[in-house]
Amino acid sequence: MTLKPIDLTGGKSVYCFNEQQIASAHTLVFDDAKTAPRLQAELSRLEETYTRNERAALAFVLIDRLLNSAPAS
Repeated sequence: MTLKPIDLTGGKSVYCFNEQQIASAHTLVFDDAKTAPRLQAELSRLEETYTRNERAALAFVLIDRLLNSAPAS
């Protein structure tokens, strides 16, 4: 049985995350006493409610909105 390769190129890259950004995100979601409980609860709810593609769509739109909005003061 021959498996058809999956094309991961999909076009031009738009966003790039560095290791520090990912580490900071993990800290907020898993380690920070104030934010972790709320974020973990929401993450669990999203993972139980939406498909992988739906979660990816939400993630991409959230990132795009963050990049296109002014930082909170």
